[in-house]
Amino acid sequence: MTDTWLLRIGILVVGVLLFAAIWYFGTRPRSPQGRRVPAKDAPASREERMEPTLGAQLERELGEGADAAGEDTVQAEMELLDGAVGGTAGATVSQYGRRVSDEFDRIVTLYIAARAGNVLRGPDIVVAAEKAGLTFGHLSVFHRLVSGHPERGPVFSVANIRKPGSFEMDGIQSMETPAIAFFLTLPAPVPALEAWDAMLPTAERMADLLDGVLLDEQRNALGRQRIAHLREEMRTYDREHEVQITRSPSW
Repeated sequence: MTDTWLLRIGILVVGVLLFAAIWYFGTRPRSPQGRRVPAKDAPASREERMEPTLGAQLERELGEGADAAGEDTVQAEMELLDGAVGGTAGATVSQYGRRVSDEFDRIVTLYIAARAGNVLRGPDIVVAAEKAGLTFGHLSVFHRLVSGHPERGPVFSVANIRKPGSFEMDGIQSMETPAIAFFLTLPAPVPALEAWDAMLPTAERMADLLDGVLLDEQRNALGRQRIAHLREEMRTYDREHEVQITRSPSW
């Protein structure tokens, strides 16, 4: 009888202890371990270091923003051309390359830009221009003239993209620039197609001599598709203006 009573007391104590343990662990705050918590926002990654692009460099030289395109780009090119046309009086070396009229309705532009980390140097530009058959003249820039008829004005001109656009021979030994620009203004003293067929190989020749990169008016690498498109535009210009296209002269 006594043993039975003690056994019941023991079972009761164990039950109370078990109930207490269940209650204690059931009401105790859970450890965050193993619980899903909202993911914290990842710390902002450090902005990647971007090297200045060639296009951005040229846009800074032209004084235009990064979004320059379309008419804005043409306006920038015209302003650069005006910078060359409006150079200082002391820059005038000769009348060779003087434009017959300042009126024009279209401008076609190409650039030769130095490769990344390099610049185009004045003495190298002079040598390359001479080898490419250009004449240094009016406003201290280079021109392609009509053979035998320099009085007709430049077929196209080559200017420094740094204002005022001229190549001052007094300081040519120390001159450096990121790029030079080829300008073909229409109407030209020859049909537009002939002028383009003269400017493109000249630009390609100088780019090779200067180890530079040939770019279009948007400062993109000049590819075959863009060349074909520009050539067709020149043909269309001649047709719309009823310009008689002759056999391309030997430049």
